[in-house]
Amino acid sequence: MLYLWLKVVHVLAVISWMAGLFYLPRLFVYHSMESRDSATGKTFKIMERRLIKTIMRPAAVVTFGSGLWLVWAAGYGYFDFWLVMKYLGVAAMLGVHLVLEHYVVLFRDDQAVPGHRFFRVLNEVPTVLLIWIVIWVVVKPW
Repeated sequence: MLYLWLKVVHVLAVISWMAGLFYLPRLFVYHSMESRDSATGKTFKIMERRLIKTIMRPAAVVTFGSGLWLVWAAGYGYFDFWLVMKYLGVAAMLGVHLVLEHYVVLFRDDQAVPGHRFFRVLNEVPTVLLIWIVIWVVVKPW
C-alpha cells in the first residue's frame, strides 16, 4: 500500500513540476516583449520568481526523491536499460529547469535576454522530453 501512495506523490510532483516547465517559458515569451521598466514587466518578475521558488523547485525535489524511492521499492535495477533512458530524459528536463532558472535571474536583473521567438521554441522542449520519458516508463520498448 505504501508503494501506491508513493506513486501518487510522485505523479502529483511530476504534474506540478511539468506545469511550471510549461508555464514559465510562456511567461518569458510575454515578458520579453515588455519594456524593462513597465509595470507589467515588474509583475512578470514576481510571477516568475514565485513560480520557480514555491512550485517548481519543491516539485522537482519531490519528483527526484519519490522517483528514486519508487525504483528501490519496486525492486527495479537502478541501471535497467529503460530506466537509464528515463534518467536521460529526466536529466535533460533538469537541464531545461536550470536554464529557466538562469533566465529568471536575467529578467530579474534587467539583463539582455533572447527574444520571444527563442522562448516560444524553448517552450516546446519540455513537451518533447515528457513524451520521451512517458514512452520509456509505460512501454519500456527495450
